[in-house]
Amino acid sequence: MPVSTARTLYDKIWDAHVVAEDGGETLLYVDLHLIHEVTSPQAFAGLAATGRKVRRPALALALSDHNVPTVNQDAGTGAVTDEEARAQLEMLAENADRAGIERFAMGDPRNGIVHVVGPEQGRTQPGMTIVCGDSHTSTHGAFGALAFGIGTSEVEHVLATQTIRQRRALNMRINVTGSLSPHVYAKDLALYILQQIGVDGANGHVIEFAGEAIRSLSMEARMTLCNLSVEMGARAGLVSPDEKTYAYLKGRAASPEGVAWTAKLEQWQLLSSDPEAPFDRQIEIDARRVRPMISWGTNPSQIIAIDETVPDPAALRDPVARIEAERALDYMGLSPGMPIAGLRLDRIFIGSCTNSRIEDLRAAAAIVDGRMVAEHIGAMIVPGSGLVKIQAEAEGLDRVFRNAGFDWRQPGCSMCVGMNADKLLPGERCGSTSNRNFENRQGQAGRTHLMSPAMAAASAIAGYIIDPDQC
Repeated sequence: MPVSTARTLYDKIWDAHVVAEDGGETLLYVDLHLIHEVTSPQAFAGLAATGRKVRRPALALALSDHNVPTVNQDAGTGAVTDEEARAQLEMLAENADRAGIERFAMGDPRNGIVHVVGPEQGRTQPGMTIVCGDSHTSTHGAFGALAFGIGTSEVEHVLATQTIRQRRALNMRINVTGSLSPHVYAKDLALYILQQIGVDGANGHVIEFAGEAIRSLSMEARMTLCNLSVEMGARAGLVSPDEKTYAYLKGRAASPEGVAWTAKLEQWQLLSSDPEAPFDRQIEIDARRVRPMISWGTNPSQIIAIDETVPDPAALRDPVARIEAERALDYMGLSPGMPIAGLRLDRIFIGSCTNSRIEDLRAAAAIVDGRMVAEHIGAMIVPGSGLVKIQAEAEGLDRVFRNAGFDWRQPGCSMCVGMNADKLLPGERCGSTSNRNFENRQGQAGRTHLMSPAMAAASAIAGYIIDPDQC
């Protein structure tokens, strides 16, 4: 019986980038290398120690995001109070400039979170291989690019060779049928999928998100979904490019133009899985079953709907899961059976590479407009890039947020990663649009509830966790 030659989108991108194969590992060519201040200093030091140079500087882009303060960026690194953080930012500038790598400095309106800026600049394009020393590089898969995070030693390898060693992953398709309900967003869909398959549900796989619900999502919503694919255990997440993809990229600073655009478009239109392409695993999700979702625990799969109660660990059959749930409840200060709606919050954070784009800010502003943040809530908005901030201000969104009592900040990773001045105090409970709710992630002993920008905005007004449809 003849072997099928049908290929998935992942297969097509992989095959087009193979340089060499050896003992089960493949050397892949890298089209775009995104670097930031935290995982690059050691890599550049390694190059210097061996006398190597950056192989293809034009295929890299350097950004400052993890350590940057979200106030007073005009002061440059002088605004950074932590000595190690300041040193990393200064080393990024020196290393990138010495190597001839394009760099957007802190305070440059083009700078921001690496996974916001890459697509925004048109550097992220369909069919590419994209790597970065950051796990949420999966975000770029929304454009039909094979994008994944790498370690510091791998950052050095890519800088030196423009290649990366990888083992081929399995193919997984998550087909999402139907349509999302009003006030249900891509973040809710991603959290719902996490609830269904767990944080290791896609281990060893690259996920392709497909189906009518995915096609109806905007590019920004697809980025949110692919951003969280790594939390599902996937090596990467993908959405095949379509007219929305092309429209988003048209006219971007680094997008091709004229004849080059036409040629690229012809290539991109071939980037979809063949109808008979085999997938190693397939999952069906009904979008109509997704409600506003929120995390209750300390990993991104410990999720419930807004109208559900905190689960009882005793009901879990798996002893490991039971222990993890008990520890999560203890850390979060929650009890089995209590409703999640109505839980008092201390802080609200709207930002991160998951939910800091203009569409996210518009959704939050639509709820906030004309209202006031609850007196006991400290609420902050951190745009994903300087250009997002400028666009939001042109639309008057900053005034909406400021008038409501939100703190309007400058771009950066901010409280998502807690590597800068934006942190929770011990015991503070935060409604956050970020991607991880690990213990101490947003500050020592801080408690994080993952949610959509709409729920975060509504909860800021109410002072407690609330369904955005009820605010």
